[in-house]
Amino acid sequence: MNLEALLGLLQGQDLGKLAEQVGGSSTDVRNGVAAALPAILAAVNENANNSEKAQGLNKALEQHDGSVLNNLGGYLQNPDLKDGAGILNHLFGGNTQNVANAVSQSSGLNSQGSLKILETLAPLVLGALGQQKKENNLDVQGIGNLTSNLAANFAGEGGIMSMITNLLDTNKDGNVMDDLTGMIGKFFGGKK
Repeated sequence: MNLEALLGLLQGQDLGKLAEQVGGSSTDVRNGVAAALPAILAAVNENANNSEKAQGLNKALEQHDGSVLNNLGGYLQNPDLKDGAGILNHLFGGNTQNVANAVSQSSGLNSQGSLKILETLAPLVLGALGQQKKENNLDVQGIGNLTSNLAANFAGEGGIMSMITNLLDTNKDGNVMDDLTGMIGKFFGGKK
């Protein structure tokens, strides 16, 4: 299971189930998924290639072994939002709401719906990566290579990753996190 396959699964009935959970149209939810998955993947990739955070990610992937993907429809009817929120906190820290706001801007969903998509998808992304870790006996370096390859696949010209990176990386310095931090200031009446 790779993330492209995960995108493919979130169509038809499964997309409908996710739309019911989130409270948006199928089109808005599809656009939300198209923005949220690469944002999560970019953050996972950043963690996987950070020597301080890579071990923590490795341990998290041992717990998220891919079993969640065996019954995707059931999971989408009752997603583990608490687990998702915990994952997002590790990945984005205090920037989680800003990522949700960015997903909202690109999808048409409200920020609460976008946050719910992020919380729903985070365990699925870790599950897909955990499954790859288990099947291919990946160590920390192998996980870093895997996430880098997945990020590169999404980053193709006009691809989903470049869309979300451009959306989030307003000053085009290649670092999304500084832009998200800047967005915090704007939301609370800081610099314009």
